[in-house]
Amino acid sequence: MIGTITGISGIAGAAVGAGACYLWLKNSTRKKFAHLEMEAKAKAKAISNEVELMLQESQMKIKTKELEHEAELQKRLAQVEGRNRALILEQKALKKEEEALSLLEQRILEKEKALDTLEEKRQKQIAEVVNKLQHTAAMTREEAKAYILEKVEEQSRAEIASIVRRYEKLAKEEGEKKANYILAQATTRFAGDFAGERLINLVNLPSDEHKGRIIGKEGRNIKALEMLLGVDIVIDETPGVILVSSFNLYRRAIATRVIEILVEDGRIHPGRIEEVHEKVEREFEDKTYEEGENILIDLGLFPMHEELVKLIGRLKYRASYGQNALAHTLEVAKLARVMAAEMGGDEKLALRAGLLHDIGKALTQDMGGSHVEIGAELCKRYNEHPTVINAIYAHHGHEEPDSVESAAVCAADTLSAARPGARREVLESFTKRVREIEEIATSKENVERAYAINAGREIRVFVNANRMSDNEAVLLSKEIAKEIKDKVQFPGEIKVNVIRETRAVSIAK
Repeated sequence: MIGTITGISGIAGAAVGAGACYLWLKNSTRKKFAHLEMEAKAKAKAISNEVELMLQESQMKIKTKELEHEAELQKRLAQVEGRNRALILEQKALKKEEEALSLLEQRILEKEKALDTLEEKRQKQIAEVVNKLQHTAAMTREEAKAYILEKVEEQSRAEIASIVRRYEKLAKEEGEKKANYILAQATTRFAGDFAGERLINLVNLPSDEHKGRIIGKEGRNIKALEMLLGVDIVIDETPGVILVSSFNLYRRAIATRVIEILVEDGRIHPGRIEEVHEKVEREFEDKTYEEGENILIDLGLFPMHEELVKLIGRLKYRASYGQNALAHTLEVAKLARVMAAEMGGDEKLALRAGLLHDIGKALTQDMGGSHVEIGAELCKRYNEHPTVINAIYAHHGHEEPDSVESAAVCAADTLSAARPGARREVLESFTKRVREIEEIATSKENVERAYAINAGREIRVFVNANRMSDNEAVLLSKEIAKEIKDKVQFPGEIKVNVIRETRAVSIAK
């Protein structure tokens, strides 16, 4: 009995404990869910705030973009308005010119009409006088008419001459005004940069140690450089630089690039010099074509024969009276285009003729002769327009301009050359003298190449060692020196070096 009561008490206690545990767990779960609900609400609120901030930022960015676009639009509208104003002013100026010409034409027509009326009146008066003379004098009708015509002609000759002179003067004044207007339009609408040329290039060195490496043992490297490149290399006490001197811009540019590559590479010896020189020459050939092609693309003048394209690029390495030939050519082309447009000509044709008017200068250092004849022959060979060929001849007076475009090129060439400071006579006369010296040397038999160096005070002549002996080399140097003395004017003296070199090459396998 007691055991039963004890068991019941245990069960009751367990039930009470379980109920209490249930209540505790229920209360704990409610609190936990309440906490999670609060966290969820807080996160939702934070997300809502973040979304609102992002929305505000987006609205601000959109507004900023709208303001920027509006400012850009206003700027472009202002530019367009400015261009429109300029066009309106130009149109007004042209309209005034047209009105003036129309007024002049009207005056001329009125004067012609007045002259016709006077002529009719004169004929009527002559007929009346003839009839009177027939009745009062013993003259036939033909004699009286001849007499009256002679007297009237004497009286009217002075009046007619005065009228002609007045209209000639008026036409001349109007023509001068129109020409000045065209020149003003051309010169104000084009502003070119002046590219002056010098006789030396500077090559920067990492250190003065490289000067010794360029000179080489017993001067082998510098001799090889000067012989192969045809330039004068000056190494003095100036820190960090050497000078490359030559009148030939193309040759000097190649030499400068060769030396720069050798300095960067660090390997400087005669074999490496020849290898780099061949590589740089090929690069320059490609570069000149690329430069000519870029110019034609910019000007919109394709198609053109590839040889002419290459020669246009090569004009960059040619100077005339100290003025860069390519800069002068582009200046002439653009001025000619503006002038042709003002005179009602073909702008593209004038631009093409201006670009090719000095194309012969790209070959004068290699071929010799007049750049006019060389340029005209090239353009004929590659089927250029007859106006282009006429412009080449006309800009140096070999022919008369036969079109508006040719006349524009001639005027533009004169403008470009006559601009103060554009040209220097001293450089051109110097380069001409040096070119003459080289031509005298290369004209001799068995001469492979010749380079004038040391500012034209020395010429190095390389001959074929298999065809010329040492004694013949001595005689050749004296012959060249005598011909230079007879044909070239120069200050001081010119040293002639004839170099006969023998090479022996073997290959070990």
